Amino acid sequence: MAVPTVSRHMPVFRRCVEADDTAVLVARCLRPDRPLQGEFLLLLTQRRLVVTQETRLLRRLRLHLNAELRHLGNVNWNPDVQLSAVELAATAIDGVRERFWIRVGHPKQLWHLDALLSRVFRPKLPPRPTPAAAVG
Repeated sequence: MAVPTVSRHMPVFRRCVEADDTAVLVARCLRPDRPLQGEFLLLLTQRRLVVTQETRLLRRLRLHLNAELRHLGNVNWNPDVQLSAVELAATAIDGVRERFWIRVGHPKQLWHLDALLSRVFRPKLPPRPTPAAAVG
């Protein structure tokens, strides 16, 4: 992704994300249900999902989605090997179902993205402690 593109979106991202929150993914994406709206820029951190849009004509930035991960429901993603893309879907706290299409250049990147999303949205739970043996 071009540095000028990310730089244009940085002021919006800085307002949404705390300084100690680590970025996990920055990617261009489309909305499959509204392909004519143009491209979006998605920032996924350990705690937030932020999506911005740049208007085509005047190149103004618009915040599309700013949500804590714990406030997103029914998060799922579907890798598509033939299209080298992942569809990420989540329901925002206001009940709106958001869908984003993230294209990748190579199948290895597709599986890396799948693993990254699993790590963020399905973190490993600590092992359950085994019950103490009953003293009898």
